[in-house]
Amino acid sequence: MRPMKPFLILETGVPIPSLRRHGSFGHWIRVAAGLHGRQVHQVRVLDGEPLPSASDYAGVLVTGSGAMVTERADWSERSADWLRAAAEAGQPLFGICYGHQLIAHALGGQVDYNPRGREMGTVPVSLHAEAAGDPLFAGLPARFDAHTTHLQTVTAPPPGAQVLAASERDDCQAFRWGEAAWGVQFHPEFSTGMMRGYIHARSEALAKEGTCHASLSKAVRPAPLARRVLRRFIHQAHRRGRQEGTR
Repeated sequence: MRPMKPFLILETGVPIPSLRRHGSFGHWIRVAAGLHGRQVHQVRVLDGEPLPSASDYAGVLVTGSGAMVTERADWSERSADWLRAAAEAGQPLFGICYGHQLIAHALGGQVDYNPRGREMGTVPVSLHAEAAGDPLFAGLPARFDAHTTHLQTVTAPPPGAQVLAASERDDCQAFRWGEAAWGVQFHPEFSTGMMRGYIHARSEALAKEGTCHASLSKAVRPAPLARRVLRRFIHQAHRRGRQEGTR
C-alpha cells in the first residue's frame, strides 16, 4: 500500500504570549486533528518561508492570525495566490479563522470588519440546510457550540461557494467551495483553557465595547462537535488520497 502523504499547515500567525507555552498554532491544530508530528509539515508563511508544491500533501490547513486579511500583506497575498491555485487543482483545503477568510479572499469572496462587531467566546453555530449533504457537517445537530475570536469576517462568500453555517454575529461561520475546500470562522483547535486565555487577553478591549470579560469567560464550555469537523476534514482528505491512489 502506498504511504499516505503528510498534511501541510500554513502558519499565518502566532498565539498570544500567555499561551505560547502550549506551542504554535500549527501544533494546536495538529493535536486537535489527531495527527502525529511525522504526519505534518509546517510552513511559517508569515515569516516569508517558501510555499512547497501542494500536490505533495494529503491536504492543507491554514491557521488563524492576529493579522487582518484586508491589510493585504505581501506574505498573505502570496499565500492567497498559492491557495487559489491549490483549490482550483482540487487540493483539500481547510482554513480556520484568518485561514477561512484568506481562502474566501483567494477565491473571489470579500473580507472586511464585521459590522456586528467582535465575536468572542463559545457561541452556538447554526447549520444551514446545505450542511446536511456536506462531508464535514452531515449528521451534526442543527446547533452546536464553537469557540470564536475575530473582528473581521467573510462579508461575501466566493462565487459558487455554499455557506454551511452561521451564528448570531456572523453570517458565514463555514463554507465549502468546490468538492474539497472549506473554511470555518470558528476555532476547532481551541480548548476551553485557550478560549479563556484569549478572553482574558482581550479584557480591556471587551470592556471598552461594553462586554464583561469575566461573564464571557464563565460562559466558555467544551466544543467537541466543532473539533469533530476538523477531524472529519482529515478523514476526508485521506479518503480522497486513497481514491486517487487507486486510479
